[in-house]
Amino acid sequence: MDADEARISVLIVDDHLAFGEALGMALGKEVDLDIVEVTVDGATAVEVAEARRPDVVLVDLQMPGMDGLETSRRIHAVSKETAVVVLTGSDDELALGRAIQAGAHGFLRKTAAVHELADAVRSAHRGEPLNAHDEIEFALRRLRRLRARDDDIAQRFDRLTPRELQILQLLADGRAPDDIATQLEVSRNTLRTHVQNILMKLGVHSKLDAIVAAIRHGRVNTVDVSSPEVATPDMAPASDGGVEAG
Repeated sequence: MDADEARISVLIVDDHLAFGEALGMALGKEVDLDIVEVTVDGATAVEVAEARRPDVVLVDLQMPGMDGLETSRRIHAVSKETAVVVLTGSDDELALGRAIQAGAHGFLRKTAAVHELADAVRSAHRGEPLNAHDEIEFALRRLRRLRARDDDIAQRFDRLTPRELQILQLLADGRAPDDIATQLEVSRNTLRTHVQNILMKLGVHSKLDAIVAAIRHGRVNTVDVSSPEVATPDMAPASDGGVEAG
């Protein structure tokens, strides 16, 4: 490195302090990298990024509270010149698309060798892509398809009748089929038909899929499943006494 060449300032964000500090020590040995700070949460990282304007931020994807994607969005908002590189320990192929849409410059697995991480920091600082164009385009296309399907499911909830929404809420509450039938004063066969109609209208394959979608789109009220008084949803097949469509 030429004497007049500026060092690259790097902020590391990982909720596992030991990993973050070890990574900082390893990257700090590179002659052109300057580790400005290691933080363990997204909120602190955003404050540091706004105050110190690091050249590059390495942020863990999966963190409690503010995750790596939200951290990336907020850092990008307060320090647009900072390049954010998202690190992940998983093989989620959609993580790349989500990271790019969150304003991150690139995506790298935490299992990468130190020299690969160092090269990624340099590339991000120079504005060079970290991931292949085809890889990014594939991830973004798949993400758009999933979001379009998710939006379609959200609209499908408008097709449910008040009674069907009531049954979906009772299923989400963990109520047993016999209890639901008794409360609604209907037969088990009638309840089965209602469940079949719910699955058909939502375009999902199981009661669990319907409940998860309903929770995600705010169409049912969730309960504290850690409470001993709350039962878990009965997902047993019809032959075991549960309500199962099809």
